[in-house]
Amino acid sequence: ALAGGVAEAAGAPTAVVVSAVLIAAAAPAAWRLPPISEPAPASVSGPPAMSRAAPLTRVVASGVRAIAGSRPLARATLTSVLSCAAQGMMTACLPLLGERAVGGAGFGAALLSCAALSALLANAVLARYPHAVAPDTVLWAAPLLQAAALGLAAAGGPVALVVAVGVVGLAEGPQLTALFAVRHREAPEGLRTQVFTTGASLKITGFAVGAAVAGPLADRSLTGALLVAAGTAALAVPAWLALRPGGRPARTTARA
Repeated sequence: ALAGGVAEAAGAPTAVVVSAVLIAAAAPAAWRLPPISEPAPASVSGPPAMSRAAPLTRVVASGVRAIAGSRPLARATLTSVLSCAAQGMMTACLPLLGERAVGGAGFGAALLSCAALSALLANAVLARYPHAVAPDTVLWAAPLLQAAALGLAAAGGPVALVVAVGVVGLAEGPQLTALFAVRHREAPEGLRTQVFTTGASLKITGFAVGAAVAGPLADRSLTGALLVAAGTAALAVPAWLALRPGGRPARTTARA
């Protein structure tokens, strides 16, 4: 959202510089994080948690095994990855949408702030009423809302575009919160760090792949790229249903 606002006000090169400065500013804080001197004790539901010195490949492998060994974790992860791929497609289309709607690519980038604000508001409402909707329901319902919003962006004008991006945020914010809740509930205590790390990596990969696919598509047909994004988001629902567990999900006991 900040980058979109800077891009609209001062141009894309300035937005890139501001983004790089903010990333660099986070490095000292990360460096000062206290180290973990020893792993957590073993538990019946999983192996001891790894220390910060554990190789990245070992962390990822443990996370993959934990996710693949649990249907609730697998379907939550797959659903979120498909949603992130659709979000990446939308992000790649935003500059062209801005040009089509008001004649300026910066307007499309600034629309990211609309999505961020609506996501924040949606999460604030859910925080006020935490038991209104189950996390599992949010995980499959949010992609449907996202798909409808992307279809609206493909067919509508400037006002419809703003509404569509806002609706995407309304879906994105609660879905992320629900995803965290499901991961915390289903992941073995000794593997939560690995599950969260691996899941986040897969989501980032999905976003990047979606953006890479949408770029060439949008160059040929902006409407077509948005419809592909809507279809990708909608795929999360059959993916969720295909991985539905037969009974109460059991926690995985994967070994590191």
